[in-house]
Amino acid sequence: MRVLVTGGAGYVGSHTVLRLLGAGHDVVVVDDFSRGSPAALDRVEVLAGRPVPVHVFDGADIDALERLFDAEGFDAVLHLAGIKSPSARGVRPLDSYETNLGTTFTLLRCMAWYGVDRLVVSSSAAVYGEGRDLPHAEDTPLAPTGPVGRSHAMNEQILRDVVADAGPALRVGVVRHFSAAGAHASGTLGPDRTGASASLLTAVAEAAAGLRDGLEVHGDDHPTPDGTAMRDYVHVDDLAAGHVAALEVLDDADQQLSTWNLGGGRPTSVLELVRTFETVTGRAVPYRVTGRREGDVAVSYADPARAEAELGWRATRGLEDICLDLWRWHQRNPTGYPATLAPSAPWRGGVGHRLRLVSAVPSAAAW
Repeated sequence: MRVLVTGGAGYVGSHTVLRLLGAGHDVVVVDDFSRGSPAALDRVEVLAGRPVPVHVFDGADIDALERLFDAEGFDAVLHLAGIKSPSARGVRPLDSYETNLGTTFTLLRCMAWYGVDRLVVSSSAAVYGEGRDLPHAEDTPLAPTGPVGRSHAMNEQILRDVVADAGPALRVGVVRHFSAAGAHASGTLGPDRTGASASLLTAVAEAAAGLRDGLEVHGDDHPTPDGTAMRDYVHVDDLAAGHVAALEVLDDADQQLSTWNLGGGRPTSVLELVRTFETVTGRAVPYRVTGRREGDVAVSYADPARAEAELGWRATRGLEDICLDLWRWHQRNPTGYPATLAPSAPWRGGVGHRLRLVSAVPSAAAW
């Protein structure tokens, strides 16, 4: 398949692009580098031994995206762009809604105009919120507690409505991924430090390396065994494999819209994560307890049974692997990816402004 990947220069995105290339797919990336890095895609090309055409613009820019659809013949779209973590630093409510909804609107319009009817959307476990039913199965009632989770829940509702109106040709997969962690085993792909420190494990590694004044543990009074919040940590390469599997089964799925959890099925507390990291790396992690953050839930973890049954997917790497791979990445890239061109600069061969213009917008959408 020829696949358009939005957000392909990001943490999960770069690992997923590498997996797609390894599975023999042709990939075109759209990314504005607000959260991703050009260097990540350079490294993907080296690992895959194949070029990755990249178009540098905001995926919500409908004029730029339409020119891209007109110039390229896509079979499917893998939508990874957006804000996934409720604890992402500096993200205000309007950022969450505008970022997570805007690109979806634009993609759906362009897909309809150009007859692209295969879509996988990367959603977030934040849609479950402080759910009472644990572990979270795909039919667990959604109860998001903050703007990030609510924006993803809105996205999913939009997709359900569009599918109901579109007819049988359109096939959509929604992947609710739990807490992405770890790095590529080569040590060349991982979470960039720019904006990535909302990731707990990145903060743990920075504390162990002395790059921050200890880890902040947000609350030790949660209703959990040690009082700290518990999450389902999933190796980023496992997540990448799950997104590719979702794309490849769309034609055989029983429903027009399918939803899958990508999680390990086991909750880990903050202090358990710290102890595991210390054990496998031999590095002490200083920490201090601070107050809870607004919107934080006490426990969140997946029931991944549907993904295993329908995608043939399960998490293959445990917490020790996650910690070791992340530490390897951090040792080789202590400041994250190297600085490269600014997002506004022309870069590589596939920048949006080089695409030919479309003379007119199609008068009617197929769905």
